[in-house]
Amino acid sequence: MRVVVALGGNALLRRGEPMTADAQRENVRVAARALAPVAIEHDLVISHGNGPQVGLLALQAAAYGEVESYPLDVLGAQTEGMIGYLVEQELGNLLPPERPFATILTMVEVDSTDPAFGNPTKFVGPVYNKAQADAIAAEKGWAFRQDGRQWRRVVPSPEPKRIFEIRPIRWLLERGTVVICAGGGGVPTRFEYVDDEARLHGVEAVIDKDLASELLAREVGADLFVMATDVDGVYVDWGTLQERKLETVTPEELRSLGLPAGSMGPKVEAAARFVERTGRRAAIGALKDIDGIVEGTAGTSVVAG
Repeated sequence: MRVVVALGGNALLRRGEPMTADAQRENVRVAARALAPVAIEHDLVISHGNGPQVGLLALQAAAYGEVESYPLDVLGAQTEGMIGYLVEQELGNLLPPERPFATILTMVEVDSTDPAFGNPTKFVGPVYNKAQADAIAAEKGWAFRQDGRQWRRVVPSPEPKRIFEIRPIRWLLERGTVVICAGGGGVPTRFEYVDDEARLHGVEAVIDKDLASELLAREVGADLFVMATDVDGVYVDWGTLQERKLETVTPEELRSLGLPAGSMGPKVEAAARFVERTGRRAAIGALKDIDGIVEGTAGTSVVAG
């Protein structure tokens, strides 16, 4: 069976933890222990979040004023390499030495006419007070929105359209490689013709990692698409005495819950899309339960109606 597992941010950095290399490595080590049995039994593709890592790089860049901050596409590429290295190494310590690994720097095409470019909503980088945000907006043309009492930069979150490296990803899977790719939703990239020549351009945007992982799962012909998070499934009436975990649902039932974009919303949409477009199973659940999720006995399974 071919399985795509999208690791949530908690697989790399748990809430409240310092953003140190040691903390991230320890969390990746825990994730690797959960994923190793899947890699032994199945073809495995791993994608991951990168929000805290990009945020840290942005903070470090803001502290050094000698050069202009690197654009988001470059920061995204940096984190794909860094996180892929940790995942490869920790999984490599658990699997047979003959099992190959590869981290693929993954560019994902976005459409410059996507409505998201007219309505940036994704928070990135450090917080500022209103005066600081106004000054930076005037200097750099960045958009800001209020986040609690502070202000943060917001960037577009366009739909993923195409994975440029899908052919080498498939080639590696056909040869038994564990592939780590599409980290952080991939590097947002625009493809266009300039004077009859094809050109690739990085874009100041953040692609939702769950939607990009769903596209990846479809493109590699996954039998199962898993979004591993820090809760054991999708709940209705969460936080109340009536809360109840959903065991098996259809895309229609899942969408009818109206879960907000800031919580399970993107995962719900990604799961529903995968099932509707492939007829295969998607699942949402805790990384520690990954064996049961693969077997269909844990998490929330999303199946065709």
